[in-house]
Amino acid sequence: MSNTTTNTVKRALIVIDVQNEYFIGNMLIEYPDPKVSLHNIGRAMDAAKAAGIPVLVVQHSASESSPIFARGSKSWELHDVVASRHADHSIEKNMASVFTGTDAAAWLQKNEINTLSIVGYMTHNCNASTIYEAAHNGYQVETLSDATGSLPYANAAGYVSAEEIHRAYSVVFHSNFAAVASTDNWLAAVRDGVALPVSNVLESHLAGRQRKVV
Repeated sequence: MSNTTTNTVKRALIVIDVQNEYFIGNMLIEYPDPKVSLHNIGRAMDAAKAAGIPVLVVQHSASESSPIFARGSKSWELHDVVASRHADHSIEKNMASVFTGTDAAAWLQKNEINTLSIVGYMTHNCNASTIYEAAHNGYQVETLSDATGSLPYANAAGYVSAEEIHRAYSVVFHSNFAAVASTDNWLAAVRDGVALPVSNVLESHLAGRQRKVV
């Protein structure tokens, strides 16, 4: 059976690095369609405000001479979808996880949060680092697959498309670390005050073996 929490769900929406860098800079989000993910990030923020769910907005910062996320640059600024909406708390970070070098953990504890709902970028980097650390620290974690996104990579290890990265990480998250759901499904869970279901390693592996092409 899928794992779910039986405790009262006390969510916070974590909006990670929704910055212009991913739309006009050197790091262009490709999958899912960034117009779709931006729209859904806005929907999630609006729903969180309406439901009284605290919203934490995260902004990645690098040195002013950096080719990406240069502090003070246009690319560093939050996208208007996020900048124009309510945030209960805002932090800057310079590492992948939102917990490293920030007061995120203290803010979550102060607000008695037990469930983190993750939106933003990138699925495989800052989102992944945050999801793993949060899960290891005892939080229930959710990530909205159509309100997050990836871009392609190629290096000495090979090439992977944005879609492959996003899909692979989403499957791994749902196997052990975070419930992966659409924005629509998350909105329904918020409305009903329930946790989203998540799989486990063995269940995911056995299902994968059944799907494997021989």
